[in-house]
Amino acid sequence: MNSNNEYIPFMSEIKEIIKHTEIEYTFRMTYDGEVKPGQFFEVSIPKFGEAPISVSGIQEGLIDLTIRKVGKVTNEIFEHYVGDKIFLRGPYGNGFDVDIYKNKELVVIAGGTGVSPVKGVIDYFSNNSKEVKNMTLIAGFKTPKDILFREDFKKWEENINIILTVDSLDGDEEGTYSVGLVTKYIPDLKFENIKEAVAIVVGPPAMMKFATQGLLDIGFLEENIWVSHERKMCCGIGKCGHCKIDDVYVCLDGPVFNYVKGKTFID
Repeated sequence: MNSNNEYIPFMSEIKEIIKHTEIEYTFRMTYDGEVKPGQFFEVSIPKFGEAPISVSGIQEGLIDLTIRKVGKVTNEIFEHYVGDKIFLRGPYGNGFDVDIYKNKELVVIAGGTGVSPVKGVIDYFSNNSKEVKNMTLIAGFKTPKDILFREDFKKWEENINIILTVDSLDGDEEGTYSVGLVTKYIPDLKFENIKEAVAIVVGPPAMMKFATQGLLDIGFLEENIWVSHERKMCCGIGKCGHCKIDDVYVCLDGPVFNYVKGKTFID
């Protein structure tokens, strides 16, 4: 980030592009600096504007930004290729602190593009499986063709209990995928000590509401659940007011919140 003026973006080179679906690609960008899973960058294209994008992967000198082609700015980003450069500013927000979840029983529940901001946490504990007691990932997508990070799921299942589910099948794929909302699988979760188990829930607001309630119903403590309100992000520095909920600026105080605080938001 520019230390003198946080409005000023910096140039970043596209090192790799990974296609997930027809409208969702991961752009692997050059970046040197500290960054946490769940933080976000503003991606800007001169004359087109900027868009807040969550970090979906962290490597030495690189960050992954998984982008959905849904508007003027993101449409233009998709016109860029490996070797091209685009502008970034950030990272912004507080992100997920993996230290909180170490040596715990951890469950991550993510819906659709909500997998992106928690992917860094999943990657970390997949690569450092001895640092967590056990881990379950429940990831839900609308249909099989909407699934993101297919290759990553194959790697994750070596060290993590994976429940990959779709709302509905879009073809003759009976038996290939679990079918049902992510909440369907919460009551079957097993824990040695549910009062000390921790959870992360990220996805559409309705999904987060019912998933967190499902966790509470089986005995989770509110203070052991974290959520992300990333859809509210806009300018990144609390100036535009788009992300303000009550007295909270999501882009400054979040987007990651402990559920004790997150449950109070009228969104």
